[in-house]
Amino acid sequence: MSKQLPIIDENLPANAPPQFHLLAKPSGSTCNIDCTYCFFLSKEALYPNEKNRMSDSTLETYIRQLLESHRTPHVTVAWQGGEPTLMKVEFFKRSVELVEKYRRPGQTVEHTFQTNGILIDDEWCAFFKEHDFLIGLSVDGPREIHDAYRVDRSGHGTFDKVMQGWSHLQRHGIRFNILCTVNAVNEIHGRTVYRFFRDEMKARWIQFIPIVERATAETIDIANKGWSERPGRKRLLYTQTGNLVTERSVGSKQYGQFLVDIFEEWLRHDVGSVYVQLFDVTLEAYFGRHLLCIHAPTCGYGPALEANGDLYTCDHFVEPKFKLGNIHETHMLKLVASQQMRKFGDDKQDLLTPQCQQCEVLALCNGGCPKDRFALSRDGDSGHNYLCSGLELFFLHTRPAMRTMGRLLQQRRAPSEVMAITAAEDEKRGPYQNCSCGSGRKFRFCHGDMTPNSPFTGIRSAT
Repeated sequence: MSKQLPIIDENLPANAPPQFHLLAKPSGSTCNIDCTYCFFLSKEALYPNEKNRMSDSTLETYIRQLLESHRTPHVTVAWQGGEPTLMKVEFFKRSVELVEKYRRPGQTVEHTFQTNGILIDDEWCAFFKEHDFLIGLSVDGPREIHDAYRVDRSGHGTFDKVMQGWSHLQRHGIRFNILCTVNAVNEIHGRTVYRFFRDEMKARWIQFIPIVERATAETIDIANKGWSERPGRKRLLYTQTGNLVTERSVGSKQYGQFLVDIFEEWLRHDVGSVYVQLFDVTLEAYFGRHLLCIHAPTCGYGPALEANGDLYTCDHFVEPKFKLGNIHETHMLKLVASQQMRKFGDDKQDLLTPQCQQCEVLALCNGGCPKDRFALSRDGDSGHNYLCSGLELFFLHTRPAMRTMGRLLQQRRAPSEVMAITAAEDEKRGPYQNCSCGSGRKFRFCHGDMTPNSPFTGIRSAT
């Protein structure tokens, strides 16, 4: 365990967490595109009379308090949106200057930046390279998949513009990872999506986020049309209420099969060379380490900061009842350590349904994200995870391979040796037996096919 730094102000709570991962949104919910499933666009309704741009005063307060709050040597300054590139390069140059001003002896700071990539150019890349920013690029797959929901304000697909931004990152050697949503369009194309990222975009770190848009009987028709502002109607504020989901939302079982489809490809070819977030954190969970809030026993360590300094419990709970306070009025460490925040985090464990408590993969899943707990369990209990059947499918399916990798690690051997073990099992089973992914297809024509044809357009047609 790394040595903890002391609390630098005796007025700050000594029982506060030594570290947390805060997402800061310098442009609020404002974005230069209009993704149909992006309910974050609706959050501007919380600040109807404010300019969604972080002031220099708020920026300095944020950076200073973030560095003061961490007692671990490593601190992440994470920028998200909306779209952070709307703030221009100068804003982030100032943020780096402030980090150097307030960074304490022994602290190392990593800068991360989530973007749709459209405004990325040589100027941005020179800045990212100079300060070693890690860039998260939002892409949902090949052109036809990506353009289904990730559109501009005229309804046109954004794939070509995103690939232009990606090409700038490539030319400048910028570290990047992919953030891909899993939705009603790409849920049946897991392996194709993964291969596109790996082979065409040369991605080596990939994160998959399920799209689950909640709605009530009263709001479902509006929600199905998207979260854009439309003439003649007020923008609907998205809140975590309702037990219905939009037509864009991924199906529960489909989400699990999407992950299994990718896992079977990764297991045969990419262990140790491509890092899929959920696969990595699942393996860690076999050793009792929970590195992702979604599948940790408790949460409450991932607050979200709006442009005016308002701090919320989580990026998925930016709504009035989950507001902790404002960092101009109360130090962020006091807000993160507050009873409200701790209860929010502990409720993740305390409100598990009996079905969850008795589940054989509880130690891996821990009930999933609270935002998705609006379904009924098999016994009719409310507050069960909508994605349960898919998560259960994934954790059960991957258990044999995960245990094998765990044993390899305990023997001080590389987990990548599982690929040779899997290849031997494939050869023993034969090419005309059903594929282990559960698709029902013969192995030779499923995950045994080394060069499957993609029905979608590649990057070369985009640039």
